[in-house]
Amino acid sequence: MPTTSVVGRWGTGWWGFKLVKWIVVVQLKKLNHCTYTAKYHLVWIPKFRMDILEKGIDSRLKEMLQGIALRYGWEIDTMEAMPDHVHLFVSFPPTVSIAQAVQVFKGVSARQLNQEFPHMEKRIWGAPLWADGYFASTVNYKTTSSIIRQYIRNQKKQEKQLTLF
Repeated sequence: MPTTSVVGRWGTGWWGFKLVKWIVVVQLKKLNHCTYTAKYHLVWIPKFRMDILEKGIDSRLKEMLQGIALRYGWEIDTMEAMPDHVHLFVSFPPTVSIAQAVQVFKGVSARQLNQEFPHMEKRIWGAPLWADGYFASTVNYKTTSSIIRQYIRNQKKQEKQLTLF
């Protein structure tokens, strides 16, 4: 299980033609042989992008994803389950690849959802719950953590939905 420390750093620099001051606060996580800060915005869809994540399934899925993250020692910052896709803003150690993390989230949640909601499998004609593939993005200078959090939180507010890029 990673330990967490907070690091703050002051800086000055030129932004266009204006000299600005800033402070960067970073949460560092430590394992035995590495210190890291890594957050990933992951998105995946149900097979055929069908609207099946509704009527209580969405809230159960969120509980499952939180439980999976807890079991593996990962940290979910923000998440939202829309009827036809899932957004997850999550942090996990660099010893885990993005593909491995997505495989764990999709595999465990699909098995549990199919057991708890057998009618779902009939709606997608017996196909696997999740479609192949996913979207992954990291935090960078253009898309900061706060922008990703706001984007995910506003998913259910269609008229106020933000564009990520």
